Amino acid sequence: MRIHDKFSELDEKDEKALIAYVCAGDPSFEETKEIVKSLINAGADIIELGLPFSDPVADGPTIEAAAQRALEAGMNPDRYFELAADIDTDIPLVCMTYYNLIYQRGLEKFAEDCVNVGIRGIIVPDLPAEEADDLHNACKENGIDLIFLVTPVTDNRRMETILNKTSGFVYVVSRLGVTGTRSDVARSTKDILDRIDTDVPKAVGFGISDKEQAAEVISEGADAVIVGSAFIKIIASGENVNERVETLARELKEACRTEN
Repeated sequence: MRIHDKFSELDEKDEKALIAYVCAGDPSFEETKEIVKSLINAGADIIELGLPFSDPVADGPTIEAAAQRALEAGMNPDRYFELAADIDTDIPLVCMTYYNLIYQRGLEKFAEDCVNVGIRGIIVPDLPAEEADDLHNACKENGIDLIFLVTPVTDNRRMETILNKTSGFVYVVSRLGVTGTRSDVARSTKDILDRIDTDVPKAVGFGISDKEQAAEVISEGADAVIVGSAFIKIIASGENVNERVETLARELKEACRTEN
């Protein structure tokens, strides 16, 4: 299923999307598949499957530690695509990784590998939209969405460039800094959502960790919430991981169904 089709399906049900992030290979190849299955069972609409990189500049300590655990467990691009191919689901998978890994594999090959395993979108936080033409073309030729990020300090000129290139959804960074759980929703979230003039769905990430925050973000105009660190913390604990991940995902998805 394409990302656009998933959002269209949700629109018909008057729902917003839950996008759940996990780092492939954390804590292991097989356990990642079970964790993803739990997220899907709980109602996650899109799985953001991280391809770990040794220098994840946009990630906070929680996801950085997950990437390190995954790399130590043997995760690499070849294993990543094998893992994605093993995930049996109709919902969209999105690859979140860094440009170095894509460049080293080759832009066309990376895009083709994504298509072959059912990945429908790519997020590259360290690739500016102004420098993304080659990857953008490779993705377009293979029917893959290239998803860009906007932040509270993105000026209007850059915003226009990003919105003209992004597809699937636009990743709205709710606050400055790196990923990680927070106790509140940043005041800048509503401001940036109001500034984004596009028909592409707006997905808010960075700092959302519970159903109250998810409901607040949706009430401010988001079409989706992206949650990662809250799941990664459960995975890192090693305690009743699948059950707790599924419980949290169900709560978050319920917030996406709540009329605000």
